[in-house]
Amino acid sequence: MRFRPLPRSILRLSMPPLAFCLGLFLLAACADKEDPYRERTVEDLYNEAMNKVDAEEYQDAAKLFEEVEKQHPYSVWATKGQLMSAYALYERNKYDDALVQLDRFIQLHPGNRDAPYAYYLKGLCYYEQITDVGRDQRITERALIALQEVVDRFPTTKYARDARLKVDLTRDHLAGKEMAIGRFYLRRGQLLAALNRFKVVTDQYQTTTHSPEAMHREVEIYVQLGLIDDAKKTAAVLGYNFPGSDWYQDSYELLTKGRSASILVPDQSKTGQKKSSGWLSWLW
Repeated sequence: MRFRPLPRSILRLSMPPLAFCLGLFLLAACADKEDPYRERTVEDLYNEAMNKVDAEEYQDAAKLFEEVEKQHPYSVWATKGQLMSAYALYERNKYDDALVQLDRFIQLHPGNRDAPYAYYLKGLCYYEQITDVGRDQRITERALIALQEVVDRFPTTKYARDARLKVDLTRDHLAGKEMAIGRFYLRRGQLLAALNRFKVVTDQYQTTTHSPEAMHREVEIYVQLGLIDDAKKTAAVLGYNFPGSDWYQDSYELLTKGRSASILVPDQSKTGQKKSSGWLSWLW
């Protein structure tokens, strides 16, 4: 039952108290007649809600799905309505509201057949909010946790396949954040602070696209600090894992001071062995 607010013009100071109360009662009664509460069948409510989804009227759809649960709380359609309401909120970019609905669904129905989708949609709510690396990445970390949970809990589902791809992209984004901070420290001459950031990338995000540059930056810092042995070891790992990358070539030139690779690598035609361009073979 909904009561509409009264216009200010109706509230007259000269109106007697009894008449005033009677007027409020009559207006409330009129409002009830204009917008009565209607109990509807679950099929009627749910089908109308799905029609709203098809028409991309997600706000109305979310309200109708919630009405399914209110009027028919113990039906199987009420459970589906909880999840579909979260989906409609997600489509409207109401991520916080959708997350509340999804957490509630997961808590009440952990063994439901649609639970994998609920976990996946939760990951998407965080994933869609990822911002550029210049901003705080707490949402990105939550997205990684939520998407990894989909992979761990439901590894054979279609949702896990897409979640794996998004996990890789999310990890790459987090590595990019560490690289941005490391470069900032490097430009300011704070070598140890920069080194720690680059080590986070090579230790925790070694499979991302930022790993080659991170290792090269470590080589640069080691050279500036006079730690040539550490620089050579890091360059060896870089060359072994990414022999064709530009970052390996930069590290190679930095440590050899312009010497070409042909001086350091045996000629394949003379040795009969496969020619290696990696730093590991040069060190040996």
